[in-house]
Amino acid sequence: HYFTVLFGHEGQKPLELRCEDEVDGDEWVEAIHQASYSDILIEREVLMQKYIHLVQIVETEKIAANQLRHQLEDQDTEIERLKSEIIALNKTKERMRPYQGNQEEEDPDIKKIKKVQSFMRGWLCRRKWKTIVQDYICSPHAESMRKRNQIVFNMVEAESEYVHHLYVLVNCFLRPLRMAASSKKPPISHDDVSSIFLNSETIMFLHEIFHQGLKARIANWPTLILADLFDILLPMLNIYQEFVRNHQYSLQVLANCKQNRDFDKLLKQYEANPACEGRMLETFLTYPMFQIPRYIITLHELLAHTPHEHVERKSLEFAKSKLEELSRVMHDEVSDTENIRKNLAIERTIVEGCDILLDTSQTFIRQGSLIQVPSVERGKLSKVRLGSLSLKKEGERQCFLFTKHFLICTRSSGGKLHLLKTGGVLSLIECTLIEETETS
Repeated sequence: HYFTVLFGHEGQKPLELRCEDEVDGDEWVEAIHQASYSDILIEREVLMQKYIHLVQIVETEKIAANQLRHQLEDQDTEIERLKSEIIALNKTKERMRPYQGNQEEEDPDIKKIKKVQSFMRGWLCRRKWKTIVQDYICSPHAESMRKRNQIVFNMVEAESEYVHHLYVLVNCFLRPLRMAASSKKPPISHDDVSSIFLNSETIMFLHEIFHQGLKARIANWPTLILADLFDILLPMLNIYQEFVRNHQYSLQVLANCKQNRDFDKLLKQYEANPACEGRMLETFLTYPMFQIPRYIITLHELLAHTPHEHVERKSLEFAKSKLEELSRVMHDEVSDTENIRKNLAIERTIVEGCDILLDTSQTFIRQGSLIQVPSVERGKLSKVRLGSLSLKKEGERQCFLFTKHFLICTRSSGGKLHLLKTGGVLSLIECTLIEETETS
């Protein structure tokens, strides 16, 4: 099965090739046809057209630049001409002034008096200015501005420390664990890495930008304009909602992964890094949870030392209101998420399952062990409770109280929970609580 490759230019001999079977030969011929040089020629032609277009634009820009250069030269010439006219006019004015030769012959005593007066005026001005400055330094406004500046400096230091914590979280834990998940025998899966860290890398990039902006503002001290930085930060804080909503789940996934000895050993190696300063991964995952409340406290302190007529007052109040609104939303979402996870955790411990716990409006209140008293007569508990009744008739029950239902379970010898076959799920809206007041 032969085929020949002919080249379109001189100096290159044809290639005669053969294959052991026909299918292989056909595949080679088809592959050579697809690797055509004509496609590259077409792309070259397109690029040449673009190059010619750009060259034309550059030439046009050069012509415009030359025209502007000529205009600037003409304007420089005109400026020089006007300067010469001004000099000539000044010389004319000097010639027209009356003769001042008598000043050269001024009395030396008069000169001394004028010199003393000049020194006195300077001393009085400096004294007055010093008094004004000292009065301002001792004024409440200056004290308020000093405290405001100190708050801003502390904010920059706290932001720098926070960015460092995020850097350690990403570079000492997230990226090494991603590499470990891609290894031949991964101690953790990529899904678990994503569940633990979620968008922490994006949060780090966001705060690196915010920190650079803060340092640029400090470089322009004593002029400190911060409101526009918060205007940039506010639209991007929605990523915190995802992180906060996922926080408890990430800690749960991390705890499950630690059951793997290989992962636990690897994680301890990462935590031994000097950059971690002896802190565990859970500590670094918790830092973003407190950043929004920290910003709210800082803005409260800033506004307390910002005058009402200050140019940033309204912008800072707007930023504070937005952060407080976001904080409330995150708190509500965390509460709802925690409640759902608690309900699902209880539902998984019950062998038979329990559909009422899948209701998102069902809120957990408390759980614990109670002793179920045997008989009920005519709507009242039997008055003989401990004397005549044996302990076998009373049973310990594991109870769970929710806003809408009351669950009663028994625990088997294996530790598993089973709902009572009758009366295991009680709807609270249909129940009446009776408390006996008799002391006997």
